[in-house]
Amino acid sequence: MDNAEQEIENTSLKLLVGTHASGDEQGIYQLDFNPKTGELSSSEHLVKEDNSGYLYLSKDGKRVYSSNGTKPGSVSAFEWNEDGTQLIKTSNFSSEGDGACYIELSPKEDLLAAANYGSGGIVMYPVDEKGNIIDQPEAKQHVGTGPHKNQKSAHAHCVKFSKAGDFLYAVDLGIDKILAYPIDSDGKLGKERIALQLDPGDGPRHLIFHLTKNRVYIINELGSSVVSADVDTETGTFTRIDKKSTLPEDYDGNNACADIHLSNDGKFLYASNRGHNSIATFSVSDEGKLNLLGTESVQGDWPRNFSLSPDNNFLLVANRKTGNITVFKRDATSGLLSFTGHEAKLPQPVCLKFR
Repeated sequence: MDNAEQEIENTSLKLLVGTHASGDEQGIYQLDFNPKTGELSSSEHLVKEDNSGYLYLSKDGKRVYSSNGTKPGSVSAFEWNEDGTQLIKTSNFSSEGDGACYIELSPKEDLLAAANYGSGGIVMYPVDEKGNIIDQPEAKQHVGTGPHKNQKSAHAHCVKFSKAGDFLYAVDLGIDKILAYPIDSDGKLGKERIALQLDPGDGPRHLIFHLTKNRVYIINELGSSVVSADVDTETGTFTRIDKKSTLPEDYDGNNACADIHLSNDGKFLYASNRGHNSIATFSVSDEGKLNLLGTESVQGDWPRNFSLSPDNNFLLVANRKTGNITVFKRDATSGLLSFTGHEAKLPQPVCLKFR
């Protein structure tokens, strides 16, 4: 190996990929990512798992958790083998519902929550000091409907712990609500309250928190829009600031938004459009106002999850229907994206997580 090859190897990052692949291809994959060039290489199939949609990694990187969008749904925990080349499943438990589609650890990593899209509820498990899921589920079922054809029942799509770990938020696409569940000192869920009522037919899907401010950003799948809001950390409720479309004004085709991310400096917001097949880029003011700067083609079909590289120099997109992961260079000053020409082929990629 020459010096150039050695340098590339030393600087590469590992990218985990959750997929909706079937048969022998199903499960979790790993790619090498070069943070200098944006190149993806060295595809590895780490473990077979049925419909391992969303992944979450422990802070030390030793544990990987997945939500499995099966019927009934389930949550799984994995640990690495000795040389870090394969994942070994250590546990699998029912998600107490159907179609588990999102999973997250609490800030202290002593709780694990998942959202069930199919049955419209959430579940939370205790986690021990070694990262093992404890089989003591606490499930909550949502009830309600909305005006859109996809809102005939509740559809929990995301669970997020507050920064302090004292609330669990559930984003429900089917009832146009974000619910806040207080978490008591024993790690139990209290009675839910409405953190934010979205507009009828918005169909909220995911939310993210600002790194330093008490602010939250929500992406609406059915309404193709993003919402900014302030967070009351005492009550757990949100106060809406702004709402903007993720689509160009002249687009009148079908669209369903999916994922949302904020740059580390909090100045730019990114949202994925499935149908328009683009990443929408917004500037974000100090007050939380949103301005659509433009949309960038994802060079594929049906961009579900996407991820910013740790240094925020690149943005990577998982295009489920075309089975490719595409890499975009991000301009830190303008926030805009440009396709690098780099991509990797994997079967039905739906979640990207850097190790």
